Amino acid sequence: MIRLHTLMGNHPHALPLKRGDVTSPRVALDFANEPVPHEAFKPFVRDLKFDCGELAIVTVLQALTYGKPLALLPATISARFHHASLGYHASRGALTPKDLEGRTVAVRTYAQTTGVWVRGALQRQFGVDPSKIRFMTFDEAHLAEYRDPANCAPAPAGRDLDDMLLNGEVDAGIPVALASNLMKDPRIRGVIPEPEAAARDWLAKFGAAPINHMLVVKKSVVDEHPEAVRELYRMFAEGKRRMARQAGDIDFLPFGLEATRRGLEVAIDLAVEQKIIPRSFTIDEIYEDARRVLHGLV
Repeated sequence: MIRLHTLMGNHPHALPLKRGDVTSPRVALDFANEPVPHEAFKPFVRDLKFDCGELAIVTVLQALTYGKPLALLPATISARFHHASLGYHASRGALTPKDLEGRTVAVRTYAQTTGVWVRGALQRQFGVDPSKIRFMTFDEAHLAEYRDPANCAPAPAGRDLDDMLLNGEVDAGIPVALASNLMKDPRIRGVIPEPEAAARDWLAKFGAAPINHMLVVKKSVVDEHPEAVRELYRMFAEGKRRMARQAGDIDFLPFGLEATRRGLEVAIDLAVEQKIIPRSFTIDEIYEDARRVLHGLV
């Protein structure tokens, strides 16, 4: 049996694996004690700290760009619409998406996956030119090799993004912890009007919900233990199967080469447009290892 050091949050379809309800005779998953998985993405891609686990899809694309020995599996760990993720302080007066041009928007990092999806919505649904927005960043990108575009600048030392947004010190911002209640604070309003309607419009136009995190595995595991990778994929697929049925008809956890294709294509297009990766990838490129080892499963 091979043991895999695994980075994974407490997602509903991961819990059956964490509880031991879904197991394998070939693979044991040693889950890292990382309460906030995205805070461990940096050592994952820089130091290969984990054998497998979840990574933000934009971080995956950058990792592939810079030749990190990681393989993407067609298993979605999280996805959501981000039309309600961008807020502003009500005291600053009404703010529309187009009003953001020439103003400052606070983001944890420019290459943050949530930010990519938010800018994509602003551009493709509301005609905003993201290159005309000044982005204030509060952390460095997960990939050390990456450099932000010219319209980005670091925040003053020691400042906190959420506090600056809550105090009305920036024109708009994406809270660091989207699971927090900051966007529900009565002082904060959403920049994108009618976000639920905008999300439906996005789905109609692009055919997929925005992918946030997906399952990756070190290439050394793929090369040396392909059966373990098959089992890893099978276990997460079984975890999804055991979940309570999702409300509505949107699959927020697509599994499989074709099921994840459209979401990945849009993510790749936006990452290129926003100068986060220098060139596009084909789906065959990013799934080269997955096709080889998961033949018959996906």
